Amino acid sequence: MNNFGGGFGGGINTRTVVINLIIINALVYFASVVFGNAGPGLSWLNYKFGLYLPNGANFAPYQLITHMFLHGGLMHIFFNMYALFLFGTVLERSWGPKRFLIFYLTCGFGAALIHLGVSYWEALSLKDELLNAGLSSDFLAQIRDGVRNLSIPSNDPSVIDAARGYFGKYNYPTVGASGAVFGLLLGFGMLFPNSELYLLFFPFPIKAKYFVIGYGLIELFSGVMNKPGDNVAHFAHLGGMIFGFILIKYWQKDRQNFY
Repeated sequence: MNNFGGGFGGGINTRTVVINLIIINALVYFASVVFGNAGPGLSWLNYKFGLYLPNGANFAPYQLITHMFLHGGLMHIFFNMYALFLFGTVLERSWGPKRFLIFYLTCGFGAALIHLGVSYWEALSLKDELLNAGLSSDFLAQIRDGVRNLSIPSNDPSVIDAARGYFGKYNYPTVGASGAVFGLLLGFGMLFPNSELYLLFFPFPIKAKYFVIGYGLIELFSGVMNKPGDNVAHFAHLGGMIFGFILIKYWQKDRQNFY
């Protein structure tokens, strides 16, 4: 049984991609602080390169990649980079730099696709609710396109909340490496299911397979519950795990070249 708590030993050349990804993420986060804000609580880089719904005014195709190198705060980037180092180091050593990078980017890209699909479905539901409440399509188009300080023609709190939610779906970007990182977590759990993890803020060791299953169920439950004020992209996390699972199963068809 392997005990795992912070990366196996070895020189930096065994995890060049992991180290470079951490450096890139750190530099981008520093730049986002230096360049200032585009609005309350939103850095200019996050506003420009974060991920938006494709049918909105703010979307650009490059955001499918750039969003995973941006973060919303110091704790956000810390925990993502901690997990990247913790799990990515071992996976890069097992697969090699090229295959590891393909896996990482695929999980991040897949997480974005799942997140966009769920967000679009939620936006359509909000749109139908607002149309049924008597708001016009032209008014909803202004909300979607980010026109601020609109006077919502309703005193119903549920309609006001729906309008704010609809605005947020199209004008608040999604950022973070979490989708890719959750793919790494899934990959580690599949390759080393019985390794014991010693993690920050976790009081006792836990086998990787149980940690992955438990975390996945928590994300699924949180995503389905969709509590007001929860700004975590739970389905993006699940998307990273799903795409990671599919890619590993595909690679496992060629067992000779898998490791």
